[in-house]
Amino acid sequence: MYLGLDLGTSGVKALLIDADQRIIGSTDGSLSVSRPHAGWSEQNPADWIRATEEAVAGLIKSHGDAMKRLRGIGLSGQMHGATLLDSDHAVLRPCMLWNDTRSHAEAAALDGDPRFRQITGNIVFPGFTAPKVEWVRHNEPEIFARTAKILLPKDFLRLWLTGETVSEMSDASGTAWLDVAGRRWSEDLLAACHLTESHMPSLVEGTAVSGRLRAELAAAWGVEQVVVAGGAGDNAASACGMGTVREGAAFVSLGTSGVLFAANASYLPNPESAVHTFCHALPGAWHQMGVILSATDSLNWLTGITGRSAADLTEELGKSLRGPNGVFFLPYLSGERTPHNDAMVRGAFAGLSHQSDRTALTQSVLEGVAFAFRDNLEALRAAGTQLSRVTAIGGGSRSRYWLKAIATSLELPVDVPADGDFGAAFGAARLGLIAAENADPFAVCSTPATAETIEPDKTLTGAFADAYQHYRALYPAIQGATS
Repeated sequence: MYLGLDLGTSGVKALLIDADQRIIGSTDGSLSVSRPHAGWSEQNPADWIRATEEAVAGLIKSHGDAMKRLRGIGLSGQMHGATLLDSDHAVLRPCMLWNDTRSHAEAAALDGDPRFRQITGNIVFPGFTAPKVEWVRHNEPEIFARTAKILLPKDFLRLWLTGETVSEMSDASGTAWLDVAGRRWSEDLLAACHLTESHMPSLVEGTAVSGRLRAELAAAWGVEQVVVAGGAGDNAASACGMGTVREGAAFVSLGTSGVLFAANASYLPNPESAVHTFCHALPGAWHQMGVILSATDSLNWLTGITGRSAADLTEELGKSLRGPNGVFFLPYLSGERTPHNDAMVRGAFAGLSHQSDRTALTQSVLEGVAFAFRDNLEALRAAGTQLSRVTAIGGGSRSRYWLKAIATSLELPVDVPADGDFGAAFGAARLGLIAAENADPFAVCSTPATAETIEPDKTLTGAFADAYQHYRALYPAIQGATS
């Protein structure tokens, strides 16, 4: 048996598979986010352990016999979080999460140093780890002075599981301290942040063994000789779950944030496009992704405003894709990454009239997210990646109307996988299997069967292309007004 642990923003998911990759069971432990000030987003790392204990206890209760045969654990986690520990591994302050944008000034300053883009292949975004730690250095110098180790969220869980301070390349790529081509920490970039490599965890590949389950936990769980794989950041773990590991494979993720993810067999940086170029979880592989910060979050915001559920709002649109109606929504509720790298811009409706009813607003929100994915596609193309199709994952992919809008906006077919859980927890479990059995990563990380393919609506591609050009013109128009 092999366990995947996925540390997300809203909870920890534990998913158990067998040697044939059949899902035996899954459970969850809940988390909440603290937002003490505008732009701040924090969690207490102790809550990650509590939520993991809840999830694992649920599996032991429901699938105790299977859990006793556990051989490997894989980890997946929300990226970029700054977990600061002292020399005794005590947590020094709440962890600043991926969507915490308070360090935008520090990010701009680091990005102004040409070494960061040259070595990491990426813009230094406010959500990355390095500017967060720089914020601590500037605003909480006593905490910075006591910091002995900096861990990413899932790697704090690993410390609890194994006693080891270890990370892996896919998650480390989002710190702004990794030499992404060389798959190692950069002493120069660490020094630029008044740090040394001693502050960093050691690095392994996502498929490698990073440690073994501590004897105390093994006894409590009733298991023996369990290895813990390097694992992956959440998007790379989802890619392992979806089999998006070979050159040219891609997925579009409609989660809280949105991701257009493409696997690469080589390192293809183009930071000017605001595309993330990261190491993949598999050795000798990389990936590129465009990121929008508010995907399903945009629809969730509209549900709060209207008092209607997301399903009710989308059902009002009917089953057939509508042509753009002249109302535009810019989904910048928390700023935006790709392609604008703008933490301060905020969302907007444009083109409203007396005739703009609730249905028109819902349509514009779905189209706005679809056009943001088109922005991502154009950025990937500028970075040298060409896609022929994408696979849809995430909670928003349950809306066939939304997928039709995305397919038509991207002018690419969108594959819908057969029923099953192929997300980050499943990908993490696959990595646990690979590490425990020294299995072939590409054989294990196969693609799921396709249940349905949604083709672009050729009668509307022209109208969507024209609307996209209007959408693109709106960002510079609102940039100064909303920042």
